[in-house]
Amino acid sequence: MSGFVLLIPLFIIGFVILLSGIFTVKQQTAAIVERFGKFQSIRNSGLHFKIPVFDRIAGRINLKIQQLDVIVETKTKDDVFVRLKISVQFQVLKLKVYDAFYKLENPHDQITSYVFDVVRAEVPKMKLDDVFERKDDIAIAVKQELNDAMSDYGYDIIKTLVTDIDPDVQVKAAMNRINAAEREKVAAEYEAEADRIKIVAKARAEAESKRLQGQGIADQRREIARGLEESVDVLNNVGINSQEASALIVVTQHYDTLQSIGEETNTNLILLPNSPQAGSNMLNDMIASFVASNQIGEQMKKENEAKGIGKTTRKKRTPPPSDDTDVTF
Repeated sequence: MSGFVLLIPLFIIGFVILLSGIFTVKQQTAAIVERFGKFQSIRNSGLHFKIPVFDRIAGRINLKIQQLDVIVETKTKDDVFVRLKISVQFQVLKLKVYDAFYKLENPHDQITSYVFDVVRAEVPKMKLDDVFERKDDIAIAVKQELNDAMSDYGYDIIKTLVTDIDPDVQVKAAMNRINAAEREKVAAEYEAEADRIKIVAKARAEAESKRLQGQGIADQRREIARGLEESVDVLNNVGINSQEASALIVVTQHYDTLQSIGEETNTNLILLPNSPQAGSNMLNDMIASFVASNQIGEQMKKENEAKGIGKTTRKKRTPPPSDDTDVTF
């Protein structure tokens, strides 16, 4: 009985040792099993058994896609310091778990070093504006360099992204001012174009107005000429020839003008000559013309009375006297 009691602890210890040989591996994970410090096998997801005491799990490798964010500060070609955030997405290849576990002590540090090397080699070749425009080129260069370097260690670079470009605060403020000035320039161009359209439209409207005004004046003169023609025809029908009719019309218009001037108070008629001599000649010609017209009118009146046409005398229109009316020739 006492011997059986002594065996119970041995059974317990053996059972614990047996359980220590059973282990599980999660999905998308690989376990490295070593025997006496030497690589033994790679175990994938599921339930596994290892020899207790002799075998041990040296480590586990994550087979999921991982992301590493690297902040790199460097200088551009135009001497502007800028901070870039490079996001590297990588994955351990299932067929190269051994290389990924044993060849690299710290893969994150290794990837970070390559990112720094590539970015600080590419960005100094570009100006600041080109860094923003060609960030995809930087990402492609980082990815290519990392693939060439990390593939030997069992790592596959899925994607590299330039997720942030952060220049100095003063540089960003200057860029904002440039952008604002550019937009103000575009706005000024649009305003100038709008003003030009208004000016063109106004000029076209004025041109159309002048055309219609000229057409109106032409129509007015046409009607005046037609009226004069009809007046001459009427006078010809009563025995007055064309020359006498023209003179009569001139005299009538002369008196109509004087009457219109006399109807308004404080009215001055000023004829400005080009020169004193020209003004004197013009004045003499006008006086002579008015006198001749008056004489022709009186003579026509007498001839018409002698022929029996002028039985009814025409009342002579004279301008009303006005002390305030000055007629200046």
